[in-house]
Amino acid sequence: MKRVHYIDNYLINPQHPVTVNVIGAGGTGSQVLTCLARFDTALRGLGHPGLFVTLYDPDTVTEANIGRQLFSPSDIGLNKAQCLVTRMNNFFGNGWKAVPDIYPAILKDARRDNLANITITCTDNIKSRLDLWNTLKAVPVSEYRSYETPLYWMDFGNTQTSGQVVLGTVPKKIKQPVSRLYETVSSLKVITRLVKYASVKEEDSGPSCSLAEALEKQDLFINSTLAQLGCNILWRMFRHGLIEHHGLYLNLETMKVNPIPV
Repeated sequence: MKRVHYIDNYLINPQHPVTVNVIGAGGTGSQVLTCLARFDTALRGLGHPGLFVTLYDPDTVTEANIGRQLFSPSDIGLNKAQCLVTRMNNFFGNGWKAVPDIYPAILKDARRDNLANITITCTDNIKSRLDLWNTLKAVPVSEYRSYETPLYWMDFGNTQTSGQVVLGTVPKKIKQPVSRLYETVSSLKVITRLVKYASVKEEDSGPSCSLAEALEKQDLFINSTLAQLGCNILWRMFRHGLIEHHGLYLNLETMKVNPIPV
């Protein structure tokens, strides 16, 4: 019997736009934000309230970002989050929010508006992922759902030509309907349960001084390819109400994509 995960029922017909936190506005984050803007437009066209996205990033645009990330020379010196959100709001007519700062590392530092239904990490270091998971899993579990209830965490990570996307559930279980067609899966593993971060070198993903140096660390299309594939998982979950795969491994050198079944 095919295994599937049904989306949390609250996200199918919420009373407000689904809240999404995107942490990191660099190579992957800038691409993900663009995908989410199209995602939001499509959802609202289907009668759904859509998305409200908050983008976190304390960094400013440098010359090395031009070309590989979605910035232009006129953006140099501006905060990445504010630059991207302003552009998306002007183009799509949204009222999304930019926070030119890091995401709170511990729960006691997080306000209610720091929490979201879906959190997407596009960061270039390991500690931020571990800190985030410690924050999310410390949020008290309640049957009541609101705009500040963390339900899913999607993480993007990559090396020069390979990477992975993983969508996990924040609560230990998401209530699943009774199904005669499928074996339902109530819990999806988060990235910290799939990837051994102890084997990843932190310095492999630091900042670069030039575009040429940046391309030595991350190939030109690795970020945009991951962003498209990852956001497609979210799109299928909202469009069809269920998913058969909650992540994938990508290798641009071999042109292979290996899905991660639920």
